[in-house]
Amino acid sequence: MNHGRGAPTSYDPAVVLAALPSSISPSKVVTFTDCPRLFQYQAIERLEQPPTEATLKGTLVHAALEALFVEPPERRTLQCATDALRRAADTPLFEEAIATLALDDKAFLADAVDLVGRYFDLEDPTTIDAIGIELGLETRLEGSRGLGDVRLRGIIDRLDRLDDGRLVVVDYKTGRAPGPGRERSKMAGVETYALLCERVLGVRPVAVRLLYLRAPLAVERVVDDGAVRRQERRTVEVWRAITRAHETGSFRPSPGPLCGYCAFADRCEGAALASAGRAVTAS
Repeated sequence: MNHGRGAPTSYDPAVVLAALPSSISPSKVVTFTDCPRLFQYQAIERLEQPPTEATLKGTLVHAALEALFVEPPERRTLQCATDALRRAADTPLFEEAIATLALDDKAFLADAVDLVGRYFDLEDPTTIDAIGIELGLETRLEGSRGLGDVRLRGIIDRLDRLDDGRLVVVDYKTGRAPGPGRERSKMAGVETYALLCERVLGVRPVAVRLLYLRAPLAVERVVDDGAVRRQERRTVEVWRAITRAHETGSFRPSPGPLCGYCAFADRCEGAALASAGRAVTAS
């Protein structure tokens, strides 16, 4: 089936897609919810997704903060984090990516260093008991209505232990902070990490915390049993929708403003529809 320019706006139900992935992650749940076609490209067809300035910078900053918390508390300084970021950037892989994107390497690195510095405006890392860094967890959720078990896996940026022993999930964000009233939509994926902790570690975190470094802004939400159960039901239902779309060969696009930033816009009719919609609005 052709997904190139001029592709039809509906799928041939007889099309045979590559196999479903063996597991799903919180981020892929969000991807499917936002745009089923993007999920198909990433998780089923496994198309190579070239790096962007944003993803490259996010990877560097995450690497710097991961290295920061490997150090003992007394050594968690801004200089330590900055040095770690520069080491991560000083590799052939990142140098090639920067050249491919035709970025100003000095300006790019300066902005990444600035993001790391803003982290220190949000927290004092010497006071944090991080018991998990880039913590990989996996569990199985019981399916419903004939659906097999759902294998859920994810990697938590940081899992903190408070003075009283309670746990908090922390997630770093290098993009824009959500506008007022839109924080809830960004919490769903992180709440799923709380579900993973409860299932694998036997302890439910009391809160999830998003650190928007560019703002800088910390957004925290208390996690209760209801939130965890909602994420469990949501994950199972999303997996059901994924299997249904796979059976019918119909991962439909969700045209919208973000289509213009999608790496697969040149092969998806949804991007063309979104572009046409913007043209009509502009006229």
